[in-house]
Amino acid sequence: MSNLVYSGYEWLGNIPDDWNLERLSWHMTEIKESNNPIKSTNVLSLTNKLGVVPYEEKGNQGNVAKEDYSQYKLAYPNTIIANSMNVLIGSVGKCNYFGCVSPVYYVFKPNDGENIDFLNYIFQLQPFQKELRRYANGILEIRLRVSASNILKREVALPSTSQQVKIVNNLNRKCAQIDGLIAIQEQEIEKLKAYKQSLITEVVTKGLDPNAEMKDSGVDWIGNVPASWKISKIKREYDVVLGKMIDSKKYSDVTDNYLCSANIKWNGVDTSVNKKMVFTDLEKSQYLLQKGDVLITEGGSVGTACVYRNEFYPCYIQNSVHRCRSKGENLSNYLYYWMFAVVASGYIDSICNKATIKHYTKEKVETTPIVIPDCVTQSNIVQYLDIKCLHIDSLISMKEKKISYLNDYRKSLIYEYVTGKKEV
Repeated sequence: MSNLVYSGYEWLGNIPDDWNLERLSWHMTEIKESNNPIKSTNVLSLTNKLGVVPYEEKGNQGNVAKEDYSQYKLAYPNTIIANSMNVLIGSVGKCNYFGCVSPVYYVFKPNDGENIDFLNYIFQLQPFQKELRRYANGILEIRLRVSASNILKREVALPSTSQQVKIVNNLNRKCAQIDGLIAIQEQEIEKLKAYKQSLITEVVTKGLDPNAEMKDSGVDWIGNVPASWKISKIKREYDVVLGKMIDSKKYSDVTDNYLCSANIKWNGVDTSVNKKMVFTDLEKSQYLLQKGDVLITEGGSVGTACVYRNEFYPCYIQNSVHRCRSKGENLSNYLYYWMFAVVASGYIDSICNKATIKHYTKEKVETTPIVIPDCVTQSNIVQYLDIKCLHIDSLISMKEKKISYLNDYRKSLIYEYVTGKKEV
């Protein structure tokens, strides 16, 4: 077993005494090949979780692809793709495709005889990503950018070629096992979420009494409902207000909190986003939130709802959020649960213009169908769903913690092997 000696770098720590410290530039080269004239229309995207994938596989995240393919640069199999900004948070991965990538991406080709997989594992190390931050430039934290030359100048610890192969094979096997365990937990989470969605929809449209007399609601996606329930529109039961248009003017000492669509999550108000702008006295009277108001997103993940619990107070809303307040005795939590059924039904997709960015406008919220039982039944439904959903959410939380543990274990394994602290 090799002796461990200090590398001279805090992020690396101790490394085996028979490993060498060498610049990445000795082992890989940046290639800058324009896609003009166009050689590929296979747009590749880079995500922290999936790595390098065809754009259509990345899902609803990140930037929209450009229509002009000539603006891209070419990427090849067995290269490493890194986002010039997000490489600092792990947006880097091995490419297995021929295609084209954003001009803000770097494409690194291994030199002859180099082990691309070992080099890729180095880029996966969080301590290495944090080390790159020291060489990044930019005014805003979210816009920090590290140059390709600064990446290639970094010294890393490398064992012999044969040892690199052993480490890669070992890590590939162990990481595949961990990824399999994570996939099982993710599948179970999706099943729990689907069950929760179907349970809520069933209860808010059919009630808790399996023997209740039913009638046709007249709405295809709602179907039959208990005969004693009222068929209505949200505007008849709740007062709907859309928030204030964003004020882009700069003010000093602005203290007025407001919520935007990014704050609205199904499990409550996300307090990690805390925005402020000026509201006049009249606007404050219009947009001030009260505990128990139901908040529904107009943009972003449209139709997402939560109940406001004075997370920020006083607090107002921006025009990507609707505030719904009961006009009578209807319960806020009943409308909150009703929105699960609305979103799951596909109703919002059917009424929003798909040719542009989707907006669930005030008029569309107000005219959304809702079935209203009496207040006692509403209360029973809310209490039943609160208990059931709390149990489901706790199971989901447990599985998310398992995933977090497995991801941390995966990262620690990669670090231990790729820096030589563990022998194969």
